[in-house]
Amino acid sequence: MHKKIILAGGSGFLGQSLAAFLIDKGYEVVVLSRQSPAFKDGVQYVQWDGVHLEDWMSEVDGSYAIINFTGKSVNCIYTKKNRAEIVHSRLNSVKVLRTAINKAVNPPQAFIQAGSLAIFGDTTNVCAENAPHGTGFSVNVCEQWENEFFKETFPSTRQVMLRIGFALGKDGGALEPLKKLAAFNLGGTVGSGRQYISWLHIDDLNEMFLKSIEDQQASGVYNATGPSPVTNKEFMMILRKVMNKKWAPPAPAPFVWLGAYAVMKTEPSLALTGRNCMPKRLIDEQFTFKYTDLEHAFRALI
Repeated sequence: MHKKIILAGGSGFLGQSLAAFLIDKGYEVVVLSRQSPAFKDGVQYVQWDGVHLEDWMSEVDGSYAIINFTGKSVNCIYTKKNRAEIVHSRLNSVKVLRTAINKAVNPPQAFIQAGSLAIFGDTTNVCAENAPHGTGFSVNVCEQWENEFFKETFPSTRQVMLRIGFALGKDGGALEPLKKLAAFNLGGTVGSGRQYISWLHIDDLNEMFLKSIEDQQASGVYNATGPSPVTNKEFMMILRKVMNKKWAPPAPAPFVWLGAYAVMKTEPSLALTGRNCMPKRLIDEQFTFKYTDLEHAFRALI
């Protein structure tokens, strides 16, 4: 019998990539999703709302690990309503999954939370896992999220928080809109260009999740990012090179603000801020990164 992995909120870009990866490794995958129950591409979809204990909790009993991706996308304008949904969707899912684990006769041996490097705020300082936190709404969300996740421990379930960086993958995720901009010769420096992008290839991210599932010593917080962060200026320059695009006009901060609100319908700070993060714990534990060079990563994806 295959070991069962539950991906809560796993119908997005990262969850779908991980589901295919885990199936290839011989795992059984169940995705908890708001969509109707279905079986597709080897994945069992079970309906849940991320808030209430319902029939889905029977999947938890006897599962090998739970990975929680649930949370309203931060790719939106931070209205009062959206801010509340961003916070509540994250905290509620942690709470209800914790309750399901506590009620299980045979609980999973690992509870893994997909978190965010945004907890470090906007900084060019090198940030290992123990670096000071930043300030602002996104930082506050991350702090509440992590505090809720580690609020209680379990007798036989490890807890791992992966603070995920800027994950690069095919056909979706954060790279797609940047590729489109570059394709139209608009892939220039954003804002000052000095803000850091802590990137990683999605293949490495999937291996980090696998380590979290299988390594019985893995617990606590990890910076789930690559070891070679770059500035926005460098990032866009290498992207243009790989896409055979020459110079592109920069996007000064005022234009980014205008475009974000008026056209993209999202928060401009997502493009104008950054952080210079290092995966110190993964390096110390001798994790093998497949992609440490950004150009190499781009050429594998584009």
